[in-house]
Amino acid sequence: MPYEHKIANLFRMTEEAWSRHANPWSVWTRVATFPLVLAAIWSRAWIGWWALAPMGAVVVWLWLNPRLFRPPRRTDNWASKATFGERVWLNRASVPIPAHHRRAATILSAISGAGFAAAMVGAAMFDPMSATSGGVVCMLAKLWFCDRMVWLYEDMKDRDETYRSWLR
Repeated sequence: MPYEHKIANLFRMTEEAWSRHANPWSVWTRVATFPLVLAAIWSRAWIGWWALAPMGAVVVWLWLNPRLFRPPRRTDNWASKATFGERVWLNRASVPIPAHHRRAATILSAISGAGFAAAMVGAAMFDPMSATSGGVVCMLAKLWFCDRMVWLYEDMKDRDETYRSWLR
């Protein structure tokens, strides 16, 4: 099982949760969470083991986020389509996607993962340069990945009735 499926299963992304996560407020507030992850890790410098509380709060927020917002009335926007593309990406074993999308998404995921690892190590080691540069690489690659997911969705929406039904 690809790691993306494991993450989706961990977050228990039901049809209802995906529908709510297509709300741009859900997408953008989730994107804005990454600096909070770094701050929560870094907070152990000031509050020691109490840093587990903000770390836990971030994890709870990441789980709650796709469930807190209403399904959007309209889904013809970049953020909603990025979410739809992610769903198409997760479903690629059932409905194959073009090779150029697979290649780009895999490369961008690897770059984002490397940036994430550098940022986490930087925050854990209290190294502002590593935490910041890793965070910037992670976020830029993730946003580029999301943009590719919009492109993927646009290319795939007419190949599957379910995909087409998400757009309103």
